[in-house]
Amino acid sequence: MDQQQAPRFFIHGPSPFTRLIVFSTLSLALMASDSKFSYLTPVREALTVMLQPLQVVANSPFVLFNNIGNYFTSQQALRNEVEVLKKQAIFHGVQLQALESLKNENDHLRTLMEVTKVSSQPARLAEIMYTGRDPFSHKVIVNMGEANHVLAGQAVVDAAGVVGQVTRVFPYTSEVTLLTDKELSIPIQVERNALRAISFGHGRDNTVNLPYLPANVDIKKGDKLVTSGIDGIYPAGLGVAVVSSVKTNVSSPFAQIVATPIAGIQNHRQVLILSSDTSNLVAKDIQQVLSADAKKQLDKKEKTSRRSDAKP
Repeated sequence: MDQQQAPRFFIHGPSPFTRLIVFSTLSLALMASDSKFSYLTPVREALTVMLQPLQVVANSPFVLFNNIGNYFTSQQALRNEVEVLKKQAIFHGVQLQALESLKNENDHLRTLMEVTKVSSQPARLAEIMYTGRDPFSHKVIVNMGEANHVLAGQAVVDAAGVVGQVTRVFPYTSEVTLLTDKELSIPIQVERNALRAISFGHGRDNTVNLPYLPANVDIKKGDKLVTSGIDGIYPAGLGVAVVSSVKTNVSSPFAQIVATPIAGIQNHRQVLILSSDTSNLVAKDIQQVLSADAKKQLDKKEKTSRRSDAKP
């Protein structure tokens, strides 16, 4: 049969719609028979095993992309967690330091309160606000002033000993000159042998000097120096310093004696300002002088009146 005379069905094949119907029917038949008799289960399992490597290769780019994304995400999360932990560590460290500082301050305050209980002189608790503006002087400013009845000349101490002396008083603050300042002198005595002397602040460091003592003076390294009380400002027996160095020079008749203050002049913020009776003594002396002057003037007037009466 000639190709030109063959039926159109055999030349072009079935139409697409016919193919769809045939293959759909075949698929439904296979699905029905497979669900009922499970004929294709071994075939399906074999195909799954055969196609598994291809599936792994096909999915590997997506798996790699997801793994890389998860890696960077986890790294960022770890960095954020490390930053948070660092901030928490710093915060807790600051809190620990603050608590330790408060504990030390509380212990110091308890000691000062015990000092006020056993002291024979009334005392006011003051807090150091800041140091003086002059870097070459050893002065501090406390939060007590004229409003708190603080007077210039009052002694300032802590639980260990003498800190200094009130030198200037303002309405709500006062200036305290530390015993290491070169302008401050304190009458002292050696606790071991009661030898009296005067200590002067060194000025350049946190020490005091005992000048103008002979080279053969009975003072040794380690001797404790206490207030003698002869000036009427510092009560007797307060700790001042401990002798740290005693040197002599053949070319000088005086010994070079250096002592380290006992009080924590650089360690604590709270001090005690001792009340003194100096102002009362001064007031009594002034009153006595005024009374004496008034009595003299009265006697003088009486003598003048007597003389005038005695004249004819």
